[in-house]
Amino acid sequence: MNVTIHPGNIHGAVIAPPSKSLTQRAIAAGVLAAGSTVIRNPSFCDDSRAAIGIARVLGADISTYPDHIAVSTGVRPVYSSVTLDCGESGLALRMFSPVSAALVSHATLTGKGSLADRPVTMISDALPQFGVQVETSDGHLPVKITGRLYPAKAVIDGSSGSQFLTGLLMALPVLDSDSEIAVTSLKSKPYISLTLNLLEEFGISIINEGFSLFRIRGRQLYRPHEYSVGGDWSSAALLLVSGAIAGEVTVSNIDCQSAQADRAILDALRLAGAHVREKGFSVNAAKGNLMAFKFDATDCPDLFPPLAALAAYCKGTSTIRGARRLATKESDRSKAIADVLTAMNIKVVICDDEMAIEGGEVKGGCVSSHNDHRIAMMASIAALGSREEVTITGAEAVNKSYPEFFDTLKQIGVYLD
Repeated sequence: MNVTIHPGNIHGAVIAPPSKSLTQRAIAAGVLAAGSTVIRNPSFCDDSRAAIGIARVLGADISTYPDHIAVSTGVRPVYSSVTLDCGESGLALRMFSPVSAALVSHATLTGKGSLADRPVTMISDALPQFGVQVETSDGHLPVKITGRLYPAKAVIDGSSGSQFLTGLLMALPVLDSDSEIAVTSLKSKPYISLTLNLLEEFGISIINEGFSLFRIRGRQLYRPHEYSVGGDWSSAALLLVSGAIAGEVTVSNIDCQSAQADRAILDALRLAGAHVREKGFSVNAAKGNLMAFKFDATDCPDLFPPLAALAAYCKGTSTIRGARRLATKESDRSKAIADVLTAMNIKVVICDDEMAIEGGEVKGGCVSSHNDHRIAMMASIAALGSREEVTITGAEAVNKSYPEFFDTLKQIGVYLD
């Protein structure tokens, strides 16, 4: 699917979509709980639907409605083996690896698209410490897991991100005795805070010692209950940047005290000179005298695309750290960002862990989404202040996380076809 964005001033108020990260975590918690859990305001993007499918295979009875998901668990069927289709969701793959090992003895995790090219060594290196055998295809999918998860003291490498650690923190409390996880070089710490906050809501207690040691008491019981998914800061960041670039936007349904890492977009917008106002569960961002900024996105790598779009309109050269985190996303995201912005007449230089973007006159043209949802959305936002229209090929990639994205742009006055 191709989408053409026409530049112009924008103005309006929109509701942030629900967080897919929280939706997937809540689905996993519902699978581990004994009883009925209702997830209000869920995301129904492709990644969330993958988690729903996995939950069903793991024995949960799931019903979906326009405004909620009902997850019910009772006596689990006994399987000799299961196959879990993760779609293109990296979180589903990494989180459900230990969760499935806590529930069944044999599981094969598969995926498609870009997920097939992403490394899975964080799983194969760590799970054997918990008594689970892991086979991969030369460090890639499929992942074959044999054996049940058992309590242990383990050391894991967190340099590739927090998603696998999230899975361990969710699975280990239901085991028969206590476990400890020592973590080295942990990235994306705010996402672990997000996990711990959700676990607390479900009645699970974990001791966090400076994000380097986690003490997990066994024999804990998940509390089935009604859980409400908050708005997604990753999506809100794109909308707020659009206001800073091309007019004014108010985004509601976002908690300014949220543990979501991408809430840091507020700091970046202020650094760049955008006008930002917070009120309750909404934020207004409006165009200002945008100047170059410096920002460290190591713990919030999903902010790179909106930050790059913002930098394209800032006077001077902005620098964003954490570029090494982007190599194994849905695309080689740092290269994809550079390709798109270069095609739009913006100079981008990547050196080691830093991306430098020189603001200038953004021009139109035709760019590729690189089959990456965040690149498709970044290109759309960057097009709002361009000299001419911008056509994005492969724009259907937005369905992975934000299927309503282009409809939302129309709500704030963007003309597209």
